[in-house]
Amino acid sequence: MTTEQPQPIPVIIDCDTGVDDALALLLAVRHPGLDLRAVSCVAGNTDVDGVVRNTLIVLEQAGAPEIPVARGAERPLIEVPRSAPVHGRDGLGDLALPAPRRTPAGVDAVTLLRREILASPRPVTLIPMAPLTNIALLLRTYPEVTRNIERIVFMGGAVETGNATPVAEFNVWHDPEATAILLTAGVPVTMYGLDVYRQLVVPGTDVRRLRASTDPGTRLAGDLLAHRPSSPGIETDPDAGGLGDAGAVCAVADPEGLTTHRLPVEVSLAPGPARGQTVVDRRHRPGESELHHGTREQPLVDVALDVDAERYVKLYLSTVEEARTRPVP
Repeated sequence: MTTEQPQPIPVIIDCDTGVDDALALLLAVRHPGLDLRAVSCVAGNTDVDGVVRNTLIVLEQAGAPEIPVARGAERPLIEVPRSAPVHGRDGLGDLALPAPRRTPAGVDAVTLLRREILASPRPVTLIPMAPLTNIALLLRTYPEVTRNIERIVFMGGAVETGNATPVAEFNVWHDPEATAILLTAGVPVTMYGLDVYRQLVVPGTDVRRLRASTDPGTRLAGDLLAHRPSSPGIETDPDAGGLGDAGAVCAVADPEGLTTHRLPVEVSLAPGPARGQTVVDRRHRPGESELHHGTREQPLVDVALDVDAERYVKLYLSTVEEARTRPVP
């Protein structure tokens, strides 16, 4: 008697491919439980044309099939573009990788997203790992796509401490209005924020092993990890690297490794030091503000508060190190 294998989860990634987005793409194309159907690109870690180039490079190095990649928004809905120089001048760690032979799809990102979502025989899971401009434009332009979206698992936000500001995480801070649109889309949303993002650390011994691999995709994972040292434990293991955005892909492939709580979340849109903060209400009862002014309807989000870091690091390593026989086109 044979046991039927579960069908892979259809996923679409929206990214601003710097270093940790690249790590996430390597996992998504190599995990047997995921069916990566498309990648949309948006300005964030670097300019949008650099994001498209970097995405094509990573897919080529990974030996991925011809997954459609599309150029999206080159600036936030309201804010000016603000890149993240920690990813290097080219956004990909300045690794001097060869230019891609692949070319992007002949449609814009929003058109590609709509096409692939509605064409999927099963509801898709969206994994945005970048400023949410493309996703907001999609939801406002083609709201009918929500009927074929299973869930949106986005890397963004923070319950405690930000990185772009003391309270705001970069992706949300880059386009707060877009995040507000996503949170009210009417589909299940998981917020994979900085509170768990920072916990996934690959030990230096594993980073060095990846870098010594003869497989281009595996070696690229090691080089990327070497470029992004992780602050937890860096004093005792300076060669360790953080997985960053790749954790959001782990959470889709293996949701049991993530602890979430269903909580009200809203984004601070007002100018000032709190702009871009994801305000997560963890109180057990209403406070004086609600008692005086009444309650407001707020979207409920599955907020990631803890992660089995060892489990996800093992998942990542075992997946990206798996030998691939598919030739690079």
